[in-house]
Amino acid sequence: MNALVLGILIILWLFLAYKIYGAQIDRRVINPDDSLCTPANSLCDGVDYHPAKTPLLFGHHFSSIAGAGPIIGPLMGVLYFGWLGALLWIVLGSVFIGAVHDYTSLMTSVRNKGRSIPDISETILGKRARIIFSVFVWLALILVISVFSVVTSQTFISKPEIVIPTFGLIFLAVLFGWLVYRKGFNVFVGTVVAVALLAFLIYLGELFPVRLPPSVFGISASTVWILILMIYCLFASTLPVWFLLQPRDYLSMWILFLGLFLGYVGLIFGRPKMNAPPFVSFMGKEGPLWPMLFVLIACGAISGFHSLIAGGTTAKQLPKESKGKLIGFGGMLTEASLAALVVLIASSALVWDPSEVVNPFGFQYLMKPVEQGGGGGPIVAFATGFGRFVSAIPIIPLAFGIFYGTLMLNAFVLTTLDTATRLGRYIFDELLGKKIPFLANKWWPTLITISFATLLALSEGYKAIWPVFGASNQLVAALALITVSGYLISVRKPSKYTLYPAIFMLLTTISALLYQGYNFCLRGRFLLGTISFLLVGLAGLIVYDGRRIILSWSKPSI
Repeated sequence: MNALVLGILIILWLFLAYKIYGAQIDRRVINPDDSLCTPANSLCDGVDYHPAKTPLLFGHHFSSIAGAGPIIGPLMGVLYFGWLGALLWIVLGSVFIGAVHDYTSLMTSVRNKGRSIPDISETILGKRARIIFSVFVWLALILVISVFSVVTSQTFISKPEIVIPTFGLIFLAVLFGWLVYRKGFNVFVGTVVAVALLAFLIYLGELFPVRLPPSVFGISASTVWILILMIYCLFASTLPVWFLLQPRDYLSMWILFLGLFLGYVGLIFGRPKMNAPPFVSFMGKEGPLWPMLFVLIACGAISGFHSLIAGGTTAKQLPKESKGKLIGFGGMLTEASLAALVVLIASSALVWDPSEVVNPFGFQYLMKPVEQGGGGGPIVAFATGFGRFVSAIPIIPLAFGIFYGTLMLNAFVLTTLDTATRLGRYIFDELLGKKIPFLANKWWPTLITISFATLLALSEGYKAIWPVFGASNQLVAALALITVSGYLISVRKPSKYTLYPAIFMLLTTISALLYQGYNFCLRGRFLLGTISFLLVGLAGLIVYDGRRIILSWSKPSI
């Protein structure tokens, strides 16, 4: 089958889904009302609550939710199960579960003074559920910060050309934010100038790659980069959102959008054939197709992290309710288009070779880490496949395509880093700020969150618990959907659009955790096994507290 045909069908499907199903959710469930004052306006403090210009807010939201997940997950899905199952889960899950989850989480938070979904869960499910939910989410955010800081530091070492454009973008974003919000500079003109300057930064990065020596005052280069990134997170997550967060993520969005555009244009020029099998096996390396494919491919279809962004930073910046559908529903479907592109890249731009013979374009070879005799792992596989895709465009060389693929991924990861740190502060403050006054100060919760993340990153402790992150992330999505369903029932709105997906994701994630826990124990990895079963137990307590909501699936929706 030709990958171009699939690409056209995917874009058409996502466009129609936004126009038709998104409109149905908008009309029947949300009913946006611009006469209502959003928290960004009613609680505006110039730091966390601040109405954003719509393009900038879309940029922030999309850049924050689209971390490494919609790239690495689809690659693993194709490798273990084939491209058909991966593609179906992305295009169907993103519409009927993921986009609904993101949009309803956003608007539930907006109509509850910008409170996070874990905080709102106390009203819906009770105090115990809120405490468990909040602690679970905070720990998950620490894991995200630690892992992404390691990934970014390793990328700086392997691709020193991206250091200047990565950090230069920060200063460029501050200038852009100041001009737009304080000097009334036209957004369109500012965008054109900023993108031109960003292109110049990319050129400088090629001319002057920043390579750290293997040891700096006895500290490894990787550790130095991790510490620099954590210091960046400390300040970036406490600065006013208009000063850095909004403009930086908005400009990062253009890096990501250009990458998406180049990828699909490369598809048109190259018209590659799908060389990977549509179906590999029902039983992959990670386990059976259900439930493991559904938690392996997280962000491209549904991710609990999205509800934290939607109900954390985005809800505090939404200027008016009518923009919610574009930001929440539209942002998720845009991410799905990226995840689908990754599936097409893995299945047609790279060579399918289960024998794992050394091949600069071999999919299986590139997916293996260097220490295991492979080509570098999923990040290298994506960048190489992306480079091969876009090099089909006559004016673009392969080397630039690979470089841009790496820069694009790094832009995703860096935006997620400081947003996750800010969310960690919100969760910490909501949980303990009222009981312990000094924790209401923005610096202490941020320092505590970053300290734990740094220890986890430098000790490499994240490696011990990362294997259960996929299932736990989807579990957060299920719990968020249960909370949203309870809220919809309380305001007499149809709950079936969120409750049915909640039940499906709950069954899927609990099954995945039980399967993983059993296998971890069989292999003697008792820490991971214990964590898996503990997560199931905690989820069980929350489900018990919300049993009336879940059991309402058998009753007619309001």
